[in-house]
Amino acid sequence: MIQKMFVACLMLVCGSVFGEVDEQPLKVKVVQAFPQLKWPDSLVGADDGKPRDPRPLLLEGAGDGTNRIFAGSEYGAVLVWPNKPDADKMETFLDIRERVQYIDQQNEEGFLGLAFHPKFKENGEFFVYYSLKPTEENPHMTVVSRFHVSKDDPNRADPNSEEILLRIKQPYWNHKGGTLVFGPDGYLYIALGDGGAANDPHANGQNLKTLLAKILRIDVDHKDDGLEYAIPKDNPFASRKDARGEIWVYGIRNVWRMAFDRGTGELWAGDVGQDLWEEIDIIRRGGNYGWNVREAKHPFGPNGSGPRADLVDPIWEYNHSVGKSIIGGSVYRGKEVPELNGAYIYADYVTGQIWALWYDRAKKEVVANRTIQQKGLPILSFGEDDAGEIYFLTQAGGIYKFTSP
Repeated sequence: MIQKMFVACLMLVCGSVFGEVDEQPLKVKVVQAFPQLKWPDSLVGADDGKPRDPRPLLLEGAGDGTNRIFAGSEYGAVLVWPNKPDADKMETFLDIRERVQYIDQQNEEGFLGLAFHPKFKENGEFFVYYSLKPTEENPHMTVVSRFHVSKDDPNRADPNSEEILLRIKQPYWNHKGGTLVFGPDGYLYIALGDGGAANDPHANGQNLKTLLAKILRIDVDHKDDGLEYAIPKDNPFASRKDARGEIWVYGIRNVWRMAFDRGTGELWAGDVGQDLWEEIDIIRRGGNYGWNVREAKHPFGPNGSGPRADLVDPIWEYNHSVGKSIIGGSVYRGKEVPELNGAYIYADYVTGQIWALWYDRAKKEVVANRTIQQKGLPILSFGEDDAGEIYFLTQAGGIYKFTSP
């Protein structure tokens, strides 16, 4: 009996049994990526005497050959600088703070998503996801918008070029999701949370008539009748009248960061749990990822379900005895840290712990989940530069990367 309980405990905490998964710590180092860089006074409150964290949630390159870094603050500003270790100045690329809703007490709203068009070098288009300033009719509205870079300065976007493609009415302030990412197919993928509160009270997860609790896939280069975008004809529900055609997968609670593997083209996502479990998913066309009848690999709520053929379980989970809010990252395909090649890098917001996870696609199982950092400051998000190097962002404005020992 004691032995059975011991085994169950190991499975609960680690998601594995004994030596099946390599969990030896890695000797990879964490270092400041741009030690001389400072956030603008207007973001950190130095200009008005009200100090605040810059809350960086986004970091990426534009893929246009200029080797620049773009970082987005939750307040509604995007900064840009050259991708050099000695970079010491950020320039404001876009500032739409007057349009963006953010307050500390409801800190899952704000500027949450940024993606550059695959042909940004030619067309100057990029896309954002943010919470609109509230109105009496729509206190919690999020939008996906298109912007253009200015014609005379590549480090400045035109704030007047906004074209709202999609408006999503939200019932509560939390669980907004927000990741935008272009796939290898050229379509824009959008992660949306279940709308908020707790337990998915409106049952959005399993409802194909709403965009909430879904990952969407849209064509931003064309328009269907009545829409500011087109729905790809090979979307799994595009031809169904009882479902929203934009849906790529459903049963999502609140994906906090997803990214395509540059090597395999697979879409990885970290989905934040509620009561006990955090999960990592590989996103497959048309999949039902179980929320709110499943939390990771376990039944959830009064209508909770055991494993079912029509539900997709995560490839990995961890219990709240380990951490309480997953921060999804991406698969490392850079060159500076060969020790991480092919590993999915992710973290926990609460503990600051960072892991490198390796997945055997042939066996369909995780073979290693190795700690890079045991604990640290709250981690808000991950990002990649154009070369595939991975960075992580902390609430106080820290930008960190990985190096070999």
